[in-house]
Amino acid sequence: MLLRLSDPEMLRAAELLTGTGKAYFGPRAAVMQVCYDKLQATRLVAGKGIDCPKTALGNAPGAPAFPVIVKPRRGSDSLGVRLLGKGPLPKRYRNGDYLVQEWLRGTELTVAFVAGRVGRPLAIALPPGTIYSFSRKYLRRPPRERLQDLRLAMRVREAAARIAAVLAVDWAARLDFIAAPGGRLCFLECDVAPMIAPGSAFAESLAAAGIERAEQLRLLTS
Repeated sequence: MLLRLSDPEMLRAAELLTGTGKAYFGPRAAVMQVCYDKLQATRLVAGKGIDCPKTALGNAPGAPAFPVIVKPRRGSDSLGVRLLGKGPLPKRYRNGDYLVQEWLRGTELTVAFVAGRVGRPLAIALPPGTIYSFSRKYLRRPPRERLQDLRLAMRVREAAARIAAVLAVDWAARLDFIAAPGGRLCFLECDVAPMIAPGSAFAESLAAAGIERAEQLRLLTS
């Protein structure tokens, strides 16, 4: 069985199938739990020397200076992500369910990972100052193109492989980064239940690296 559902249902299904010993192709529940907790994932990745935006809980002291990105601590696909240009932080975000994160201006990048193989990074053509929100990813999708800077592409691919190992990705993932002016490359998010359909960023990234659809499906079901 190849498991691909909406993220909350995917997690529940993975937990149920794992608990009953039913075999399936898809992310393991334990891996999903780590990656959906953005604070835990960020701390694990940063602990291995990989650059991440400064991040704090909404109710923690020492939060990044405005402007900031506010996002739910748990979740994926950039659901609930907001850009706040100035303070104070609204009361609804001042708790342990939200993260406050340094806002980095730069080029959004995404790259696929499956069964130890890393795709070619794709650059997201967003208007300046626009965040890569859920609606931008799936409803008002901006153009994507292969990252032409080969040195940066290699850095992204190497970082993606390291992050996948740190987060114990055991099936497939789409990893998001931002490349800021001056050469800073930061990890943003790892979605271990990515959209895998033809035309998705996941499939496009792998195809750009020479991993065509038949091989993608083989890797997803092996």
